[in-house]
Amino acid sequence: MSLDIWPPVSPEELAIKVAETQRRELAWIVERTLEICDELKHGLEDCYALLAPVDPGSTLVMSTPRNERVKGTITRVGTRIVKGIRLLTHSFTRAAQKTLGLQFKTIPPQALTLSHSVPIHIHALDTVHTHLNESIDLLGLLVANSKPSNPSAADTPTVNSTAQSLSSGLRLLADSIAASIALLKGPPINEPDARWTTQSCPPGHFSPPLMPNFSLYITLQECSIVLVLRALEPVDAPVHFGTKLGLAIGTYRRLEHDEADIVFKWKPGGDDLSDTKRVSANHTVEPPAASRKLSDSQLEEVYVREKVRVESADPSLISLYSKLGYLSIMLEQARCNLDAVMSVQLKMYTEE
Repeated sequence: MSLDIWPPVSPEELAIKVAETQRRELAWIVERTLEICDELKHGLEDCYALLAPVDPGSTLVMSTPRNERVKGTITRVGTRIVKGIRLLTHSFTRAAQKTLGLQFKTIPPQALTLSHSVPIHIHALDTVHTHLNESIDLLGLLVANSKPSNPSAADTPTVNSTAQSLSSGLRLLADSIAASIALLKGPPINEPDARWTTQSCPPGHFSPPLMPNFSLYITLQECSIVLVLRALEPVDAPVHFGTKLGLAIGTYRRLEHDEADIVFKWKPGGDDLSDTKRVSANHTVEPPAASRKLSDSQLEEVYVREKVRVESADPSLISLYSKLGYLSIMLEQARCNLDAVMSVQLKMYTEE
């Protein structure tokens, strides 16, 4: 079976018509992709607004479930925790122990209040904020530089160059959005996170300062603000004779948790850059401080005597995660459509 064109055209004229059709198709998909870029830009601006430092911020309740080992609130404004950390670690009576069960047994009762003059930066949110800012700027440049003054009169090399630059820019945009989503999702719950050993909050952020051998680490996980409090014990700390005897005869047992009997190298002073905005230049999921090398003299070997984890879902971060997921799907569809048309164009030039 054969297919004939009527009126008949010469092979040379047919090649010209095919090239013209390819040019018009590529010009159309570029124009349509630029319209999607406008929509993406507006969507990312909405996401950017969710992390804007606008008072009064988001006040989140931080309380351990089914007991009051930790109870209080935090206030997040933008990418910082600026006030409101007031975590009360209770020491209950014996009657209350039977009702509430778990409690802090290794440290005395204390109230931790964040100093108003020294906010705490959540560096994962700092990096997300940077990604959003760069993505909005990138889309602005793509839209401004890729729109031809007269689309119908644009020649084939111009359309091809515009499509190539647009494809490269969208690839960078996809990487940036994917990195932001990964930061909001955080590490898997079942995987240990050893960053607390060097990135705990410094004692000076609180009034009064944190007690010695106590770690308060703030992170993100599943769009929730997570606080992990650890009561620590130096490896070389002397053990009381009564404790040794109790451990030997079974009348005293160490608290059981997932980090028990593991030696950690902990930085007592905490994260030196916790009160400054830190930006990841290479767009990695982990902030730059995670890769800083520390000498052994700055670290102290400790055991984790007791560990308490408390989290609170942040509605703004949940909304941000959902919006970024939708924009990621929209961007992926636009990239697939553009690459599909460009692959036909590239194949034609390869055959020639």
